[in-house]
Amino acid sequence: MSHIHDRVLILDFGSQFTQLIARRIREERVYCEIHPPTRSLEWIREWNPAAVILSGGPSSVYDDNVPTTNRELLHSGIPVLGICYGFHLIAHLEGAKVEHGRREYGRAELTVHVDEGVFAGFEPGESTTIWCSHGDHVDEPPPGYEALASTDTLPVAAFRALDRPVCAVQFHPEVAHTHRGDEILSNFLFEVAGCAATWTADAFIEDTIERIREQVGEASVICGLSGGVDSSVAALLVHRAIGDRLTCIFVDHGLLRKNEREQVETMFRSHYDIKLVVEDAQQGFLGDLAGISDPEAKRKAIGGRFIQVFEATAKREGTGATFLVQGTLYPDVIESVSVGGPSVTIKSHHNVGGLPEHMPFQLIEPLRELFKDEVRNVGRELGLPDHFVGRHPFPGPGLAIRIIGEITDERLSMLRDADAIYLEEIRSAGLYDEIWQAFAVLLPVQSVGVMGDARTYESVLALRAVTSRDGMTADWYPFPPEVLARISTRIINEVRGVNRVTYDISSKPPATIEWE
Repeated sequence: MSHIHDRVLILDFGSQFTQLIARRIREERVYCEIHPPTRSLEWIREWNPAAVILSGGPSSVYDDNVPTTNRELLHSGIPVLGICYGFHLIAHLEGAKVEHGRREYGRAELTVHVDEGVFAGFEPGESTTIWCSHGDHVDEPPPGYEALASTDTLPVAAFRALDRPVCAVQFHPEVAHTHRGDEILSNFLFEVAGCAATWTADAFIEDTIERIREQVGEASVICGLSGGVDSSVAALLVHRAIGDRLTCIFVDHGLLRKNEREQVETMFRSHYDIKLVVEDAQQGFLGDLAGISDPEAKRKAIGGRFIQVFEATAKREGTGATFLVQGTLYPDVIESVSVGGPSVTIKSHHNVGGLPEHMPFQLIEPLRELFKDEVRNVGRELGLPDHFVGRHPFPGPGLAIRIIGEITDERLSMLRDADAIYLEEIRSAGLYDEIWQAFAVLLPVQSVGVMGDARTYESVLALRAVTSRDGMTADWYPFPPEVLARISTRIINEVRGVNRVTYDISSKPPATIEWE
C-alpha cells in the first residue's frame, strides 16, 4: 500500500545551496523536490505541495530577465518560505522596497524579536549566529507583514505575513554556519506548514517495491551492477520486487579498485543468491580510452562502451530483459541537468543522460529521488552490512577519472596499489568512518627523487580525503601528521614508479571532490 506523504516544493533560483535546503528537509523526514522557478501556478497547485520554499540565487530583483514567480502563489494559502533571493522576491512582489548595497558575506549575529513561527523556541531578544550572502536588503517589511528579526546592519532580517503562512529570511538557514538553521527549517515545516514526518527508509522501500512491480509487470530486468552502494541497493530493491526475473550484469572494465571484482561476486552470489553475470571487458574499455586525456571524453567513451557491453551480454544470456536498472541518485539528476536555469552544470555523470536512442531497454531508477545518506539508510533496512553500506563513494568511470591524463596498464596498476594502501592505512588508524570520501589520484607529473643512492624521475601521487554531510560542500580532512607520514612512506616504498606523495587541501567549493 503506497504511502501518501506531505511534500515540499523547492523553487531553485540558482543558489549553490539549493540542494542543502533539500537535504535538511529530508533529514526532518519530509519529502521534497527541486524544480525550476518557471513552474506555473497551475502546475504547482496540481503538484499539491504542503509548502513551497523559494531558494537563494545570484540575481538582484532589479536585474533584467531575472527569475521570478507568480505573486498569486503568496496568496494561495500554500505556506511559503523565502530564503535570501527568495526573501527579496517576496518583498518585491508584495510592494516593499528592495535596496541595493550593504553587501554581507559570511557570519552575522541575528537578534530575534518575535518568538513564533520559524523562530518558535527562541527567546525574544536572543542573539544567534547566521550566515549571509547578499548584496540587496530590505529596510521595511511589505504592507501586511511584520519584521521578525534583525542584525546590526539589517533592520529586517526576517519577516512574515500577518494573515497568511508566508515568511522569509535574509540569511541561509540551510548552511552549517547558521547555528540554529536546522531548527528554523524544522519550525517552518512543522509549526508553519503543519507537515507530517513520514518520509522514512521503510516507507520508501515499500512504496518503491510497489512502483517497480507496477512498472515491470511480468517482464525481465537487467541491472548494471558496479559493486558500489548505489547500484547494490538498487539491485536489492528490484530483486525484492521481482525475484529471479532480475539478472545483474557486472562489467569489469579494468578500472576497478583492488580485489573489487572478487568482493562483488562473493556478496551477490553467496550472500544474496542473485543471478550475477560477470563480463570481462577490460580490453575493449582500455582500447577505447587509449590516447584520451580529456575527462569528459573519458566519461563518454566509458558510457558508450558500457551500453554496448550490456546489450551484447544481455542478448547472449538470453534474458529477454526489457528494463535496465541504474543507480542514479538525485544529486546526479540535479547536477547533470541545470534544474533552475541559473544553476551551472559542473560535470556530466556517466549514468545520467547520454544514453543512445537505440538502447532497447526502459530505465528503472529506483534511487533517483534519494541523496547518498538516504541510500545508505535504505541499504541498512534491506540488510546490507554496515561495512559495505558505509563505503566511500566510487565514481562509475572508476579509476579512469583518478588518473589525470592518459590511461595505461602501468598507470592503472600504480594507482590501484597506492589506493589500496591508502584505504588500508585509513582503516587501520580507525579514521575511515570519519571521512566522506578518500582516494588517490595519479598526476601527469614526474619529479626528481633519490632512492638508495640513485636519482629517480618518477610519478607524483596526490591523496584526497574530505568530510561532508552530503557531497555538495566538503572540507579537506585534517589527518594526524603521523598517519600521512605512514601512508606516504608505504606508497613510495611499495608502489614502483611513485617517488612523491602530496595531500590535497582544497575545499568544495571552489574545488570539486573528484579531480576530474
